[in-house]
Amino acid sequence: MESSSKKVIYAALIGNALIAVTKFVAAAVTGSSAMISEGIHSIVDTGNELLLLYGIHRAKKPADEFFPFGYGKEIYFWSFVVAIFIFAIGAGVSMYEGVHHLYHPRPMKHIFANYIVLALAMIFEGATWLVAFREFSRSKGPRGYLEMVHRDKNPSVFVVLFEDSAALLGLLVAFLGILLGQLTGKTYYDGAASIVIGMILGGTAIWLAYEIKGLLVGESAHPEVVQDIRRLAGKYAEIEHVNEILTLHMGPEFILVNLSVDFKNSLSADQMERTVQKLDYQIKEAYPLIKRVFIEGEARRGADFMNPQSSSETSDNHPGPDSWLT
Repeated sequence: MESSSKKVIYAALIGNALIAVTKFVAAAVTGSSAMISEGIHSIVDTGNELLLLYGIHRAKKPADEFFPFGYGKEIYFWSFVVAIFIFAIGAGVSMYEGVHHLYHPRPMKHIFANYIVLALAMIFEGATWLVAFREFSRSKGPRGYLEMVHRDKNPSVFVVLFEDSAALLGLLVAFLGILLGQLTGKTYYDGAASIVIGMILGGTAIWLAYEIKGLLVGESAHPEVVQDIRRLAGKYAEIEHVNEILTLHMGPEFILVNLSVDFKNSLSADQMERTVQKLDYQIKEAYPLIKRVFIEGEARRGADFMNPQSSSETSDNHPGPDSWLT
């Protein structure tokens, strides 16, 4: 999972760096406002890839006494920063450049240089988009694309896919703005294209921020995972009822589970402990992304009596003979 994400990000990083250089050279030669916005767009995308790589690196840090569940959510934080970066710098500067060009128009020179750069940029951007799209399609399985974006717990791939999709759309807008300006002799088409590119970046940033917000706040595991945990726990004769199952993604590859069950009153502490060990092992065996399982013993909700509460914390590895119940 991580190696695939890095492959997508490295491909986008190299592509965007090359594209940014060619766009700024074309902007300097031709004076195109849309090309300046596209150059800014590519610079922002290059910075975003660096932030995503940094987030992946930080997320690998092991747990410590201050962050007992690890640093997995760092990737969510840095992905959210990417969305802000796109909105504040990419969209803001592009729209400013477009408005400035409308008020202070300047004729374009050597227009065909723009077309050459745009063609090269579409090739580079299309190649990185294809890498991201293939990885995203492989990860989504039978789910639809929009459903996968909403449910994916690893934002790095779909962030790159969103960026590249916005970049391709921006290149098309820049081409139309330059072409219309050339055909009509009206310089405001170039400035208008720059404003539209800023709006595309702004819309992309808002959508990314919306999708990542849930991961940053704390999303549960997929409903089918929760249902399967309930089914596994319900098979135990020692458990009369499964009360509540709470799950939380602490990172793309770390799920925490808190399970409340009503044990039979006749069970001894030793029997409870063995049941907890077996259930913990079975849950982690079925879902390797589940790293921590907390099992809490309490009476069925709505009952007019309470069993003595008990809880179990299991280690990141499968429980051994030293697992405990209090």
